[in-house]
Amino acid sequence: MSGDGTASVSTHILDTSAGRPATGVTVTLAARAGDTTWAAVGTSRTDADGRCKDLPAPAEGTTHVRLTFDTEAYLTARAADPLPVAFFPEVTVTFAVAPGEHYHVPLLLNPYGYAVYRGS
Repeated sequence: MSGDGTASVSTHILDTSAGRPATGVTVTLAARAGDTTWAAVGTSRTDADGRCKDLPAPAEGTTHVRLTFDTEAYLTARAADPLPVAFFPEVTVTFAVAPGEHYHVPLLLNPYGYAVYRGS
């Protein structure tokens, strides 16, 4: 849990078709309070372990967070047979947050599917 009343967010990406972390994927974090407009919070890139360790905390009062994973370049580069286009050029995950809670949201990715869940 975060100690200052704001939610915190982390993520990682596992390429399930390769059985290894997805490196170099850009992840953008946006947030909103209630039904207000989405506000950009920050951007990061996955490291060698597929993790984004430097996403900033959303502002106090945030009720919803959106993670956008720019998967196109990664999927195209990793394809065994070059794809004409990445089937999922981006993955967007939106979820509700509560003050003081930490949310770890992993993305399990393969060329034609993905899954997300609330991790720990």
